Amino acid sequence: MLMNENPKKMKRGRRRLIRFVCSLLSIVVLTYIAVTLISGRSLELFSIFGNNSDRRQVEMADEYYFDVGRNRVFADLGGSPVAAGTLGVQVLDAGGDEVFRDSFRMSYPAISALGGRAVVFDISGTSLRVLSKTEIIVSLETGGPIVSASINQNGWIAVCTQETVGSKGLVTVYNNEGRAEYKVNFARGYVLSAQLSPDNRSIVILNLTDDGSRFSFYNLSSEEVERVFDLPGVLILDMRYLASGEVRAISKDALMIVGNNNASAEIYRFDGRFLGGYSLDGGFLVLHLLDYNVGHSGCLVTIGEDGSLLGEMETDKEIVSMSVGGGYLAILHNDGIVFYSADLEELPMVEESAFAAGTAKVLAIGEGAALAAGDHSAMVFRIDYSIE
Repeated sequence: MLMNENPKKMKRGRRRLIRFVCSLLSIVVLTYIAVTLISGRSLELFSIFGNNSDRRQVEMADEYYFDVGRNRVFADLGGSPVAAGTLGVQVLDAGGDEVFRDSFRMSYPAISALGGRAVVFDISGTSLRVLSKTEIIVSLETGGPIVSASINQNGWIAVCTQETVGSKGLVTVYNNEGRAEYKVNFARGYVLSAQLSPDNRSIVILNLTDDGSRFSFYNLSSEEVERVFDLPGVLILDMRYLASGEVRAISKDALMIVGNNNASAEIYRFDGRFLGGYSLDGGFLVLHLLDYNVGHSGCLVTIGEDGSLLGEMETDKEIVSMSVGGGYLAILHNDGIVFYSADLEELPMVEESAFAAGTAKVLAIGEGAALAAGDHSAMVFRIDYSIE
């Protein structure tokens, strides 16, 4: 599908657009990579431990060492931790030994992982890799700067790029073998992100228009748009495409659902407070809301998949990073990690053998553990299930 626009106008706005989009998407990706895979999409959940029997049989390392350069992001590949950085991507096993690596340059690395596969890409660059826990499946160099990429549970990926003169964004769908299956070229509304349905049949694309945000829904068997839903005056920061065909979306003021009937409903509104961070993956939703634009005073809010309020807790400590996985929330403060249940009850920790000072990112891993990652290594912290 191709819609044309005055190329001179596009050329004048192109440089400003790329700077804006890359800045916005960098913030979004670094927020939900924790991992949004995060970055699931979800950044996603480590499954290193498995069940209780597996925990006894597999000795997990207390510390991981990754050698992939700066700006590292993390995800899980069916029990194997993966890190991407400015020098490429590296996969380790549960014991901390390297499984494989692929070296390539990235300026702003990002990961979306789901279903044992991940897409690693360079925001504003052109390099992209799809990998499993044992190998690189697809290596791509795109024709234009990458804005975002996502992967579904079947290994299909949706890649958004700024591609050609006369186009404000190209979305390309690749199957699990890396073959291009579908393309949508936009002349109006800058493309921010796209997500495939779990059944590989449809896609939703998020655009930034002159009036606000727009969701465009396509069936992959047709070039014609099925439906369009506009949110005038609203900037959508992130979204998830649900199996129901609905979209869960977050703006700077509210968490909402966009339904199949082209209507939106707010799950939780927080205007008057500032969004400090969030998680849309992991079994329940988390919002970190700040009272002021400066300082650390605010609250944590947890919300069930059905939209019900699970917990609410005031906090005045700086939250460096947070991640949801295995039914719990891991929070990284400057002085260490704290675990919470879905209703924000603090969970006891195994006597700490690791020190979290200097770490900058946390990722929940499997049943009751989290990685705290710094410049040179990632340390493991655990919930103490022996304390009732």
